[in-house]
Amino acid sequence: MRLEVDARGMQCPKPVIETKKAIEKVNKGTITTIVDNDIAKENVSKLARSLSCDVDIREVDGDYHINIYKEILQKDFIPKNISSTKDMVIVIGKDCMGQGSEQLGQVLIKGYFYTLTETKPYPKAILFLNSGVKLTTEGSEVIDHIRKLESEGVEVLSCGTCLDYFKLKDKLIVGGVTNMYTIVEKMHDAKNTISI
Repeated sequence: MRLEVDARGMQCPKPVIETKKAIEKVNKGTITTIVDNDIAKENVSKLARSLSCDVDIREVDGDYHINIYKEILQKDFIPKNISSTKDMVIVIGKDCMGQGSEQLGQVLIKGYFYTLTETKPYPKAILFLNSGVKLTTEGSEVIDHIRKLESEGVEVLSCGTCLDYFKLKDKLIVGGVTNMYTIVEKMHDAKNTISI
């Protein structure tokens, strides 16, 4: 079997995610992913190698054609009947990701939520604090991703004090309003808590 993924023009992490989906569809065969930059070339190649696939890269007219050879049906690719959520809570404390450039941080948070929707199992809950509540209210560029997670069983909660502080309580679009007691309880009860 042979599949092609044209990932030219796609922003990180889409080339990797689309390639992973194609690899999962093939029992044995070749997947060719076409990308237009070095970072995507490296990320897709690393993914393929991490999944025990052979990789051959060719440059064609300024683009990279990454040939991924999947030789056998691997155990990791067999669909599993897994729970849609795991005992993990994610705490979002701001409306961007990382330190430094706020503009870059906003790009990264969009990529993070998109990738989160494409990666199972999902967390049990996502808690939004401080300026992170801006992501669950009007004007948020990640609302559709958060709605998808909520529709899959992820509990979405925004801090009521934070919504009040930013005057956003009446602009909440997704999830519910919570308090610090519940936030602490959710974090303590989870096997794993990740702060962004």
